Amino acid sequence: MTRRSSTWAGWLSSTPRKRFSPVRRTSRQRTILPEGSVDMERHFERELTELSHKLEQMTSLCGEGLRAAARAFNEADTAAAEPAFQNERRINQLEIEIDHSVADCFALFQPVAVDLRFLLAILKINNDLERIGDHVVNIAQSAVTSASQPKASRLELPRMLDVTINMFADASRSFFSRDLETARAVLEADDMVDGLNRSNTREAIQMVKAGTMELEQALELMRISRNLERIGDLSTNIAEEVIFHVQAKVVKHHVEE
Repeated sequence: MTRRSSTWAGWLSSTPRKRFSPVRRTSRQRTILPEGSVDMERHFERELTELSHKLEQMTSLCGEGLRAAARAFNEADTAAAEPAFQNERRINQLEIEIDHSVADCFALFQPVAVDLRFLLAILKINNDLERIGDHVVNIAQSAVTSASQPKASRLELPRMLDVTINMFADASRSFFSRDLETARAVLEADDMVDGLNRSNTREAIQMVKAGTMELEQALELMRISRNLERIGDLSTNIAEEVIFHVQAKVVKHHVEE
């Protein structure tokens, strides 16, 4: 039996919730539970808790991989990048498991109100996390390649790594703690990451033109910068889902509807 997530338990106790709408009986269903039964509701609670736990695992694996990739780049240590590669398979497995579980919840329980928003948020965040895992692997690969290259310049990548790591950590924490203030801070930080990416690209091109950086090295550094920018965007997506599932407000392009 999977342990109950303390974050999800707290979310349940602090949020007014409407009952799910149990699926209607059909001749193909072998087990028939009374509409609104306690057994069915407990089953639903267990499914939501399991989903929350798996999403926590994904965020932990993505965060660990991102920190490992950053360490590999900052310290030119190829071995330090290993967790980024090792975690990818488990992240992909969890994405599939969560997709299937959410689909089952929709089919069996027909959730409404806050439960429906929670499942929709999990579905979107699940996809964002899988994509973050892919970008982390790209960064780790470039970090390994650049470790053997001359250290002409690292541009503003060390700073960009720090900002992006913090953005992702804040976005993840805001979801599990339902912290709207932290979620909105993530939205604001996205502009900084975008600016750093533009600055890195511009500087790398200028250095190649000036002959102070090899083209191959510039391409690897710009690849890291671009993948960090994408992680920043995906962290922003997660923060937007926090606002959606807590306040039922759609936030796109930093504008609340």
